[in-house]
Amino acid sequence: MHVDKNYRVKAQNAIRMGNKKKFLIVVAGPTAIGKTRISIQLAKRFKADVISADSRQIYRELNIGTAKIKMEEAEGIPHHFIDIKSIEENYSAGDYEKDVIEFLDTYFEDNSIAILTGGTGLYINAILNGLDEFPEVPKQVLDNLELEYNTDGLQSLQDEIKIKDPKFFAQSEIQNPRRLIRALSIIRHTGKTFTEFQAKKTNTRIFSHIPIVLELPRDQLYEKINTRVDKMMTDGLFNEVKSLLNYKENRALITVGYKELFDHLEGKMTLEQAISKIKQHSRNYAKRQITWFNNSFQGKHFSPNELSLIIEYVLSEMES
Repeated sequence: MHVDKNYRVKAQNAIRMGNKKKFLIVVAGPTAIGKTRISIQLAKRFKADVISADSRQIYRELNIGTAKIKMEEAEGIPHHFIDIKSIEENYSAGDYEKDVIEFLDTYFEDNSIAILTGGTGLYINAILNGLDEFPEVPKQVLDNLELEYNTDGLQSLQDEIKIKDPKFFAQSEIQNPRRLIRALSIIRHTGKTFTEFQAKKTNTRIFSHIPIVLELPRDQLYEKINTRVDKMMTDGLFNEVKSLLNYKENRALITVGYKELFDHLEGKMTLEQAISKIKQHSRNYAKRQITWFNNSFQGKHFSPNELSLIIEYVLSEMES
């Protein structure tokens, strides 16, 4: 791998520059593309901590199915906002924004560079731009949506949100009925889309952000996703899901990799069918992530195999 021979000098200059400037390097991209590896390499070079922007890795009970980083994989780099909540606790994007911004305000007192990485577009947008307050929704609106979900199923919610709020459809886990019901309740109550309440004004931040989006040809990405699912099964995903069966209605568990295996455990499909569905739903989710990052996130695009070019880009942005 070729790296500019002066990058270490540039990196040190960038770190010294941090006495005046603070930088948040954002490594975004679809599931399974290799964000973790790139983030660790950048963290090592720029002496930075890593902040997770993954809405499922915050839960202590979800490990294999969320591809959560293991201690030995972190290579000594501190990682934050992983394992901070139980699946029995509620945690919103607004909570995440508040907690991360408070963390960064303290972190940047003694450090110049941090790295935010993940595939949850809503979380990334919350940190970069902030979220507006959402209105209270009458209970009757929520009850009506719950009834429609129980009567007509998940597909009816997905169809409605796709028409009424395509940006939300592109950036969210639409397999999660709780999120769909929340978004649709806002729409029905206010007449405005859920995403209209997100970052209508840009909040002031003490840092500049350097946005990076990882991308691969679709066939290569899908192969990586399929391989990752197979590895999860080998690593014990089935037993992890089985141990959480009593919590299957918890909204944190209505998500890809868990919902399909719950269906298998309840006799709704074979194990082979469940694994196939996990791969399919993971690919579908990746496709929506790609759409959101292309349309709603102004980042510089790189292959995960272009570490040297990513480093050069980061340095140039710090020096500009």
